Amino acid sequence: MKRILTKDLIPGMITAEDIHTISGQLILPANLKLTDKMIIRLEFYAIDAINVIEENSEEVAEPVLTYREKVGNSNEFKKFRESFFENVEYFQNSVNLIINRIAPIDTYSLLMNTLDLFSSDLTTIGVFDMLHNMREYDDVTYHHSMSVGIICNIFGKWLGFSKEDIEVLTLAGLLHDVGKVMIPDAIIKKPERLSVTEYEIIKTHPFQGYNLLKDEDIDERIKKAALMHHERCDGSGYPSRLLTNDIDEFAKIVAIADVYDAMTSARVYRGPLCPFDVVHIFETEGLKKFDPKYLLTFLKRIMDTYMNNDVLLNNGETGTIIMINQLYLSKPVIKTSTGFIDLSQEPDLYIAKIL
Repeated sequence: MKRILTKDLIPGMITAEDIHTISGQLILPANLKLTDKMIIRLEFYAIDAINVIEENSEEVAEPVLTYREKVGNSNEFKKFRESFFENVEYFQNSVNLIINRIAPIDTYSLLMNTLDLFSSDLTTIGVFDMLHNMREYDDVTYHHSMSVGIICNIFGKWLGFSKEDIEVLTLAGLLHDVGKVMIPDAIIKKPERLSVTEYEIIKTHPFQGYNLLKDEDIDERIKKAALMHHERCDGSGYPSRLLTNDIDEFAKIVAIADVYDAMTSARVYRGPLCPFDVVHIFETEGLKKFDPKYLLTFLKRIMDTYMNNDVLLNNGETGTIIMINQLYLSKPVIKTSTGFIDLSQEPDLYIAKIL
């Protein structure tokens, strides 16, 4: 084993031990063959030096893993996933109490359980790494609501909200889709295209959610988020086709988190969309439908969470995201084995998949 300064690392060297941030977040596991992207990641986290396995060592490196695979294999992710699904189960039980009018909603416990997912050894980027790695799960209503609550918590921090407002926004995200529990499972989980009648039934869930929450002793913005999260600033949303000035501010924020999570998560009728496709849709179609002061902040910050990720381009080439283009967020600069590609200058090229 030999100590090497990060600036002197060379692709192909093998990590001798797990590498963590000062707060304990796993950056790279042991026995991993370094790539340019991994070295950049070490620099990003200000790691000055690491221990590597010396040449001619009898130790054998494990197969090279993508960053997504490393996250999925980490103890941090396994712990997060376990806690996530425990919270989903608690959330489901809490909603059932409301539906059956057995007890008022315990927002304090809901909030505390969700905040526990933000353990001390995770940054906001770390939490998104976890969520990105769970996209292949078939998110039913409760899983989706938990994810939206987590995203809203981070979103509120990005917007500089007070602690109290972040907590309300988190609860608004958690409870935004509560009305869907009143919709028949046969419609919610239908793998084919919904009929006109079925879609009209789906569109009742904002009213259903508001009716479930209206008599609860909770912040009015939580109730409005349940009612208005499908409204759009240009009047194209539902249930009331409200325009921007009539839509609650927290409902506008929840709407963005809701659409992002829904599109990047698996559904019974499709797999998860590539996040860069989703960002492109937001860029081209979203600025009229969503409040730009919230949407642009979200898109810029969400793209930062994909920095240094390996990606597959639609031409079959692979590379690493090294710079986010602030004018064309879905078109970053990619480092490949043969050079650099500025996707904003290549109209026929795009990111097909995050590896």
